[in-house]
Amino acid sequence: MLKKLLHHKRDILIGPLLVGLLVCIRMFEDNLFYDPFLNYFKDNYSSMPLPGFNLIKLFFSLGFRYYLNSILSLLLLYLIFRDTKIIKFSIFLYMLFGTVLMIGFFFVVMKLGEDHKMILFYIRRFIIQPIFLILFIPAFYYQQKIK
Repeated sequence: MLKKLLHHKRDILIGPLLVGLLVCIRMFEDNLFYDPFLNYFKDNYSSMPLPGFNLIKLFFSLGFRYYLNSILSLLLLYLIFRDTKIIKFSIFLYMLFGTVLMIGFFFVVMKLGEDHKMILFYIRRFIIQPIFLILFIPAFYYQQKIK
């Protein structure tokens, strides 16, 4: 057991570092990213109109945040599973989900707006949080166990 731990000591250091970077993205989100919806959804948003925002700036900010979370998540998945097939499949899924979520977010903001705040809240949550990582780890673990 000790030999196994010593063999993977680099992974034991890198794993928490990657998780720490994901936490830092969340902790410093106010300073790092343009997102007028951060404070909006912290308040009583159900009775407030949508905040004003710069569409281009918001698009690039959300896209950059999703990209950062995705890269760190892919590195963590590689560290855990060491399987390039899993990483290639995850890259495809991150690209697909990112595209669908970004289009969905801006469709809801531009076309549906005020009447669909909860949909907007949840789509945005999937964009800004590493939720897919939380879903992928047990799914890939289970897939490897049944092989």
